Amino acid sequence: MNWIDIRKEQIKKATSTEYDLLVVGGGATGLGIAVDAASRGLQVLLLESNDYAKGTSSRSTKLVHGGVRYLAQGNIKLVREALKERSILLKNAPHVTKIQSFVVPVYSLWQKFFYGTGLKIYDLMSGQWRIGVTKLLSYNETIDALPWINTKGLVGGIQYFDGQFDDSRLCIDLMKTAELHGAFLLNYARVEKLIKKNQKVVGVEVYDVQLKQTFSCLAKVVVNAAGVFVDHLLQQDTVDQAPMVAPSQGIHIVVDKKYFPGIHALMIPKTDDGRVLFVVPWLDKAVIGTTDTPVQSAQAEPIAFQQEIDFVLQHVSRYSKSPIGKADVLSVFAGLRPLVKSSNAGGPTSLLSRDHTIMVNPSGLITITGGKWTTYRKMAKDAVENVLFVAKLGKKPCVTEDLAIHNKYQDQAYHLLLESDNGSQKLHEDYPYLWADVAYAVLYEQARTIEDVLARRTRFLFLDAVVTNQLIEPVAKKMQLLLEWSEEKLEEEINHMKELVSCYSIQ
Repeated sequence: MNWIDIRKEQIKKATSTEYDLLVVGGGATGLGIAVDAASRGLQVLLLESNDYAKGTSSRSTKLVHGGVRYLAQGNIKLVREALKERSILLKNAPHVTKIQSFVVPVYSLWQKFFYGTGLKIYDLMSGQWRIGVTKLLSYNETIDALPWINTKGLVGGIQYFDGQFDDSRLCIDLMKTAELHGAFLLNYARVEKLIKKNQKVVGVEVYDVQLKQTFSCLAKVVVNAAGVFVDHLLQQDTVDQAPMVAPSQGIHIVVDKKYFPGIHALMIPKTDDGRVLFVVPWLDKAVIGTTDTPVQSAQAEPIAFQQEIDFVLQHVSRYSKSPIGKADVLSVFAGLRPLVKSSNAGGPTSLLSRDHTIMVNPSGLITITGGKWTTYRKMAKDAVENVLFVAKLGKKPCVTEDLAIHNKYQDQAYHLLLESDNGSQKLHEDYPYLWADVAYAVLYEQARTIEDVLARRTRFLFLDAVVTNQLIEPVAKKMQLLLEWSEEKLEEEINHMKELVSCYSIQ
C-alpha cells in the first residue's frame, strides 16, 4: 500500500467517530495527555500539525531534572514536583533515561559553601526520590572528574546527580504507548479552525499537510496543547483573548566528546545573563547549552542567532583548557520555550515561571501550556482531570505513575526487521543506528519524511550535520521503496532535507 492509500485510511479513521477527547499538539504535553487519557479508557484522537516532537520537545538540554535554578528562585513547589516526576520517568522509561553525574567547579571557598549548601538542599528535597548523594570534591577530585577543566583559580567542586534522556525518542515511545492503549494519533494534520455548536467547541477542521485537503473531526472535549502555538486556537475561540505565551529561544551546540572526556557533566551555575549552562555527555557527543532569548513570534523551525552561538562558545571556553571554536561544532539547534506571560511585562524571560497553566474557556476549550519536559506526566494528569470534569465523564483514576513506556527494542516487529535484508547494518560506521531503525520508523512510527527519520526517530541531525547530509539520499531511497514515492516526491523530500541541514551547520 503506498503512502497516499495509507493516508486516506488514516483520515477515514480520524473522521469516523466522535471522540471523548481530541488533543491538538504532538509534543511532550499532548502525547502525555493522550497516554493518560487512553490508559483511563477514554477514546482519544491526537492531531499534530507537523511531526511528533518537531518543536520544543526535541530541542531540550536532554535533562530529566528538578531544576536547581528554580530552587534559587524560591519555587519549592516546582522543584519538589519535578524531583518526584524525575523518579517516575527514570522508572517507567529506563531504555531512554539514565542517572547522570554533574560536577560544579568552584573558584572560591565562598562559592564552594554557597553552591554546596544549595545542592545539599536540592539533595535533601529529593527525599524518597533521591538518585545520588551530593558531595564536596577536593581540587584533585574535581580534576579527576573533569580532566579538561581550566584549573586557573580552581578550588574544588561539588558533585550532584540528575537524570538524562533522549527527548524525541521518548516522544515517539509515548506515541506508541498511547496507540497501545487505544488512542489514534495522526501527524501532519494541522488544526485550522474550531467547530462550535451552541457556543460550545465540538470539534475541529483540519488541513491534511500531506494530501493537501481538509477534513473535520468531532469530540466531546478539545485540549489545546500546542506549546508555543496555543494562542492561535485560544484567540480563535475568544477574539479579544490576550496572548498567553511569551516565547523564549534557547540554543544548544553539539561537539565531539573528545573535547570533554569522561562520564561527568559540567554545570556552570551562573552565566553573564544569570542562567545556568550545561555540558552534558549525550549519545557519545557533548551537548552544550542553553541561552534565553526573547523572540517576537514562534517559528516551526527556529534558527540559532549568531550572538547566541558566540555566547555559548565564550562561556564554555572559559572553563575548558582548550577553547571550543565554531569549526569544532558538529550541529547547532534552537528551540522555543512556551513560557506563560507574566503581569510584570518587560522583565527577562529567564525569570518567567516554568510552572504549567491550564485554562478552561466558557466554550469548553481546555488549554495547557508552560511547564517543562520533566513534569510532562503531571501536566497530562492535570489536563485529563479537567477533561473528565468538562465532559462529565465521571471519575477515572490516573494510572500513569506506574505505566511502563513502550520500548521498540522489545517489539517483535523490530527484531524481525533486524533479521531482514540489511536490517542489522549501521547507517554510518560512527553511529549506532541501523537500517532496521529506518524501516521501523516508517512502518510503525509514522515517519513520513526524511527529516522524521534523521532528526527524531534517529538523532543524526542533532548530532552531526555533515554525516546527516551524507545519509539523505540513501535514506530517501529506502523510504521511497517502503512508501512507494514517485520520483517527483523523492526529489521534493531530498531538496527539503538538504535545505534543512544547512540550518544546523555553523556557516
